[in-house]
Amino acid sequence: MNENINVSNEELQDTNKLIEVRLEKLRDLQANGKDPFSITKCEVNEYTQDIKDNFNESEEKHVKIAGRIMSKRSMGKASFADIQDLQGRIQLYVKLDEIGKESYEDFKKYDMGDIVWVCGSVFKTHMGEISLKVTEIKLLSKSLRPLPEKWHGLKDVDLRYRQRYVDLIVNEDVKNTFIKRSKIIAEIRNYLDSMGFLEVETPILNTISGGASAKPFTTHHNALDMDMYLRIATELHLKRLIVGGFNKVYEIGRIFRNEGISVRHNPEFTSIELYDAYKDYNDMMDLAEKMVSGLAQKILGTTKISYQGKEIDLTPNWRRITMLDVVKEVTGLDFNKITSDKEAVAEVKKLGLEIAEDASWGVALNTVYEEKVEHTIVNPTFVCDAPIEISPLTKKKESDPRLTERFDIVIAGREYGCAYSELNDPIDQKQRFIDQVKERENGNEEASMMDEDFVNALEYGMPPTGGMGIGIDRLVMLLTDSYSIRDVIFFPTMKPIKGE
Repeated sequence: MNENINVSNEELQDTNKLIEVRLEKLRDLQANGKDPFSITKCEVNEYTQDIKDNFNESEEKHVKIAGRIMSKRSMGKASFADIQDLQGRIQLYVKLDEIGKESYEDFKKYDMGDIVWVCGSVFKTHMGEISLKVTEIKLLSKSLRPLPEKWHGLKDVDLRYRQRYVDLIVNEDVKNTFIKRSKIIAEIRNYLDSMGFLEVETPILNTISGGASAKPFTTHHNALDMDMYLRIATELHLKRLIVGGFNKVYEIGRIFRNEGISVRHNPEFTSIELYDAYKDYNDMMDLAEKMVSGLAQKILGTTKISYQGKEIDLTPNWRRITMLDVVKEVTGLDFNKITSDKEAVAEVKKLGLEIAEDASWGVALNTVYEEKVEHTIVNPTFVCDAPIEISPLTKKKESDPRLTERFDIVIAGREYGCAYSELNDPIDQKQRFIDQVKERENGNEEASMMDEDFVNALEYGMPPTGGMGIGIDRLVMLLTDSYSIRDVIFFPTMKPIKGE
């Protein structure tokens, strides 16, 4: 990530001059009793795209709109301008005879980026462009900084993320991506609500860090004089609600993990976790493929999409394969024939991978999967039956206690979520917490802490439950063909520029 934005001294001086010119225009307006910032509201009854979609040449329609000036073309006693609102742009035809000399002279001084209110009639020009013949125009907000003329040509792409407000003004594709993001989240809620799930809220500040393998952010509560942790998952609180008798619950919310920043990772991200009593991970597979394929159909109008040049079919009946089988399929290494931890470590090293000498069979299996296999999977796949070492909250498989009833959702070489048949045995759960605590004491900062209260909850009895978590940001990336997670988070985490 760049720490400095490359702007030459000459460019900076030019920008400062333009700002000073605009400030002088504002001072003149204020001196003449026309301060735009004194206006508190205006009436808006139409938006640009609606005007175009509902245009009828046989009827005269008067509208009131507001938006930002994106271009101006003066032709003496008449001028053209484009203004932009949430839906898009529309052309204005501004004529001295229509709005009067004083208003027209004021309009000629307006700059690109200024926000205006417009009243006018809809018509079609000789060139066939639906436009507004302005009868009244008013300045609502003076833009003191000039918009970039060639936003796509900026060399430092970090500026788009740092100044998202400008990115949204000048880049329609970016705005559309975030509109789709909101629609995706709304459709997830609609789907789960229709299935009888209850949306709930759980604490963001926690006294212990648990529910996932991740390093937490730590803060301090002054009144209680104790350290607390921003949540790394919502799992343990949601399962407490299952104990309490809520059969179907979900939460969409922010998660915080003190980890690196990359095209896939942001320290603050959005996830959905859901839990369904009396179900298992097979039921979660059915739910996942129906929900994701339904989202694609609803938002994009198809279940066949393109992501970063890869054609992907999200139609239900996704492939289901065990981690053991997919590792064997891709690498030829059959972990079923490996009988000891030592042999497993040796086989991993033969593939050129790094692994600790004391690593277990399960850790070795997962290492090969993550390093050699996951990135090769294109179409949606449920990779099932992960080793117990990486699944401390999951039920063991009766047929092989080294493995668990868990799956990862993998699409286009990336994991989008995972699901379990949830562990509800309090004795087994406590032992796994103890094992995690030992790992933490041995230096693994991502290992879970002991959660005595969660064990206590399980001792009251939790029904068999299926649970699933999906990364909302990655799902939005997939459905908007976005390369980086920073393209789908309004304000991604960025290192401040010196002096910012």
